[in-house]
Amino acid sequence: MSTHQTENLEPSYQSFTVRRAAGNIGAEIEGLRISGDLPQSVIDEIEQVLLTHRVVFFRGQDHLDDRTHQAFGARFGTTEAHPTVPSREGTRLFELDASKGGGRADSWHTDVTFKSHYPKICILRAVTVPAYGGDTVWANTVRAYEKLPPELKSLAEQLWAVHSNDYDYAKDRQELDKARLEHHKKVFISDLYEAEHPVVHVHPVTGERALLLGHFIKSLHNFSTTESARLFELLQNRVTRLDNTVRWQWQQHDVAMWDNRATQHYAVNDYGNQPRVVRRVTVQGGTATSIQGQTSRTRTAPQFSEPGQEDTRVQAGAAAASGRSQEPALA
Repeated sequence: MSTHQTENLEPSYQSFTVRRAAGNIGAEIEGLRISGDLPQSVIDEIEQVLLTHRVVFFRGQDHLDDRTHQAFGARFGTTEAHPTVPSREGTRLFELDASKGGGRADSWHTDVTFKSHYPKICILRAVTVPAYGGDTVWANTVRAYEKLPPELKSLAEQLWAVHSNDYDYAKDRQELDKARLEHHKKVFISDLYEAEHPVVHVHPVTGERALLLGHFIKSLHNFSTTESARLFELLQNRVTRLDNTVRWQWQQHDVAMWDNRATQHYAVNDYGNQPRVVRRVTVQGGTATSIQGQTSRTRTAPQFSEPGQEDTRVQAGAAAASGRSQEPALA
């Protein structure tokens, strides 16, 4: 192997090889067939790579289906369905299908921060990949915080933000068709959620500080709408600097796994009407904790507001709509 080929290899792991995917975020795990049956030592190694690199990629996982995808995710914690978007029948999977209204996540975000308890890990599997386009980009929110000048860090550490699924969906999208807007109104915000999070939170495992921002933010506490927007833009631009990102060009059967507490991501909408389908397993997380020790708070939530309770409601709703009973979802 040439020097160039070995430069991006990480120190050896017992069960696989790790190759850096970019300078400041992202790594590819090679030589591993992922499943729910992996030894705990291998799961621990994967999690260590994830905590170090924020997002990890696995190529060629063509053996996975919905059941085994969920089984792998369950090794990292309790899985959950999306709180408002119905899951695929008999699963807790969140599907993004570009041919349907809500299938293009082309705006920077951290997943489901409109809940006080938001996911800790997400695992995305490529089911149908377009011939070109459709890449996903991740940004490192820990490094974004670390690179702030001291004065801006001090300000950010005092800020709290209101996150909601009823956010300005059209704000940063140059093209927005009617079907997407209808899906957002009728499905994504079919139940209203609002939560308050610190703008700077402490990672519960590593102890690192990270920015908690993204498109679900509606406002900052004690600031006007205009002031909130300007402060948000100032900090958000630090997250999405190109040197703070990794861009993944999907191949069929790829899997991407990210630490949702330390990243934002953006699905590039540049593939026209080509089919693109990805499915996500979501692992429950907790509240964010500020550097002062305060935790996230729920402002608005439907009847089922505790972690995991949405599963029953969402799947029951899907079953009622189809007129069929559903099998229990995998844990």
